[in-house]
Amino acid sequence: MLEEKKLLGENRRDFLLQLLKESNEPIIGGELAKIANVSRQVIVNDITLLKAKSEPIIATSQGYLYLRQQKVSDQYEKTIACNHTPEQAENELNLIVDHGVTVKDVKIEHPVYGDLTASIMVSNRRQVKQFIEKVKATKAVYLSNLTHGIHIHTIVAKSEQQLIDVENALNNAGFLINTNE
Repeated sequence: MLEEKKLLGENRRDFLLQLLKESNEPIIGGELAKIANVSRQVIVNDITLLKAKSEPIIATSQGYLYLRQQKVSDQYEKTIACNHTPEQAENELNLIVDHGVTVKDVKIEHPVYGDLTASIMVSNRRQVKQFIEKVKATKAVYLSNLTHGIHIHTIVAKSEQQLIDVENALNNAGFLINTNE
């Protein structure tokens, strides 16, 4: 009886894509698996296939998210270089989101693999807390551990002033790397 409810192949991927497009929040793989009546691994494979078709889906610490194109005039984006210990990661992220700025990703330059980027997509303290708890629960290592704390963030805000303010705050906290040196 359950087998009849299971969505198969392309129909399931179309259904998952529609769910992600309609959601304003990330959806965890386990929830998608439950809805589609398949295993979480099937969802991981489906998401990989959708990404291979150039669907703008990213995996964040809060779940899968469909990236919508936004008007350029609605937001400002900047890349910043930071350096801190793993223990300071939560403070750094909270400092950024407290200014109304979203941390889109983290990047490092690895000596073997080149540029490595991981999506973060945190915009408030609750999301920062979830991200930090997930890192701890999974015993994951921050990408910046591979580069002795040095990393780059792409940050997004609704105004240029927010970006200026967050840069000043990061500099005052000792997290910002002076790129003019």
